[in-house]
Amino acid sequence: MKRRQMFTIAGVTTFFRSLTRKQLIVYGSALFVSVVVISVYLSGSTGPSTEILVSPKRSEFLVTVTTTGELQAKNSIEIKGPSNAQAAGIWQMKIGKIVPEGTVVKTGDFVAELDKADIANKLRDSELSVQKLEAQYSQAKLDSTLALAQARDELVNLQFAREEKQIAYDQSTYEAPAVRRQAQIDYDRAVRTYEQATKSYVTKTKQSIAKIQAVEADLMKDRGKLTMMNAALQQFTIMAPANGMVVYTREWNGKKKTVGSQVSPWDATVATLPDLRTMESITYVNEIDIQKIQKGQSVKLRLDADPKKILTGIITQVANIGEQRPNSDSKVFEVKITVNEVDTTLRPSMTTANEILVAKIPAALSIPLEAVHTEGNATFAFVRNGSVRKQEVKLGIQNETEAVVLEGISEHDEVYLSTPNGAPGMGLIPLPTKR
Repeated sequence: MKRRQMFTIAGVTTFFRSLTRKQLIVYGSALFVSVVVISVYLSGSTGPSTEILVSPKRSEFLVTVTTTGELQAKNSIEIKGPSNAQAAGIWQMKIGKIVPEGTVVKTGDFVAELDKADIANKLRDSELSVQKLEAQYSQAKLDSTLALAQARDELVNLQFAREEKQIAYDQSTYEAPAVRRQAQIDYDRAVRTYEQATKSYVTKTKQSIAKIQAVEADLMKDRGKLTMMNAALQQFTIMAPANGMVVYTREWNGKKKTVGSQVSPWDATVATLPDLRTMESITYVNEIDIQKIQKGQSVKLRLDADPKKILTGIITQVANIGEQRPNSDSKVFEVKITVNEVDTTLRPSMTTANEILVAKIPAALSIPLEAVHTEGNATFAFVRNGSVRKQEVKLGIQNETEAVVLEGISEHDEVYLSTPNGAPGMGLIPLPTKR
């Protein structure tokens, strides 16, 4: 029997020596797993206690609010469409072409082009209107010239008639009184007719000038509009105002403006050239946590594109009024966080995980939230220090996992993370009453 056992052990030893390193790893792993499974099975059969205890810890206690943000440049140059579109009567413009977002451009490089179909139609109508008014202006001047020439000829004829009547009147000196009276009447009538014609000529002159000025004013107005439309048409091809990286701007609904997006005269921005030296993360905090957020609080930022990179920032702006974000049922408040570091790898629209520090206690005694229980108005924990007791506690601030203990527990105690055996029969030990 002993000999067979020795043979068996020797055989096993020889077997393992014949294995390659890779085979040894496989067989060793399988053996380890088997041992662990057997151990767990055997330990489960003994009926272990499910009670878990932890010791309160005294350390720096942090309360944070974690949000998701999006990077953008704090300062940027806007790339805009026509500045005089409203004055030119253009109310809606559509982006026809635009360079890909992230394109690095230099001053004067092409960035975008707006659809010219609408303005081209308006431009043709404006040109026809100018041509029509130019014809009316020429006609008004011709009519005025003709009318005033006729009036001047009439004045000359009336002047001759007046002189003839005067001669007849002068020659009637030796005639009968009736003849002389008739000559005087004819002369007075000629004088009055000439004076009326003179006044009428002055009025016709003013009337002609006014008519010409009215047509000229309409002509100048339409010429000015045509000039503005031509200038606006030139601006439909949008060039870079400075060196930088093109970043699309967003519409009112949060979507980025791209080909097919509308551009209004009141907001003609189609893209921006961000200053990448100073970046900020735009985040939104729900109405439950916004009371904790204040200007000047420090923030730790992590990039989703590079989680190992940790940046720091400070809150520079907190919105006073909440807003309803798309695909969200609750109100949120916009918070701006300025990034302290200058990093050339940061790009607009990168997503960040922001950890806002809202409170910090240098050395606080804390326990997990799982150890805290409530019953009525009492807050308590199951504590073990030699014996088990149901101890009332006074808590301070809390974070997502722990709570600060102000009274009721010391560093020498242990607390249960679950309800211990015999808990239903325990009486609550209240905190000592302060006098």
